[in-house]
Amino acid sequence: VVQVGAGGDWAGLLLTLALSLQADLCVMTWLLGYVDPSDPCFVAAILTITFNPLFWNVVARWEHRTRKLSKAFRSPYLACYSLGAAILLLNVLRSHCFMQAMLSQPKMESLDNPTAYGLGLALLGIGSTLVLSSFFALGFTGTFLGDYFGILMEARVTTFPFNILDNPMYWGSTANYLGWAIM
Repeated sequence: VVQVGAGGDWAGLLLTLALSLQADLCVMTWLLGYVDPSDPCFVAAILTITFNPLFWNVVARWEHRTRKLSKAFRSPYLACYSLGAAILLLNVLRSHCFMQAMLSQPKMESLDNPTAYGLGLALLGIGSTLVLSSFFALGFTGTFLGDYFGILMEARVTTFPFNILDNPMYWGSTANYLGWAIM
């Protein structure tokens, strides 16, 4: 830890920051050798990965404030099911764009081996288990933002996988995409 202040070592701090930045730039340069950010498939993947949660959070919060979707569909359940269907379709598009980006990017040779493939499969298995068990524990309206539509669960879900970690659906989804990327 470098202390800075009255009598502190400003030169030491600047040197530490410069070395840290240099190391980070070397890692980024190395990683960018395996990523082509100008690839249209990569750009589409980044856009869908960014857009999807932004979309469903904005729509859900708008619904919570205004209840306009519930009024338009004449039912909070039908409105929630419709938003859930839109989220599922957007997730199919996101997954497609992600897979196309993975296929069009340079491949890291060190990941082209049975051990890496097995690790990818294991991550897919763990991720799918977390996502599916979360869905079954929460149900459709619990998974797809039913609370924003006024559809509340009777009690907090504490069964598997919620008893082993917070946000298992997010962790599972992350494990799935990491597994596909490694494979």
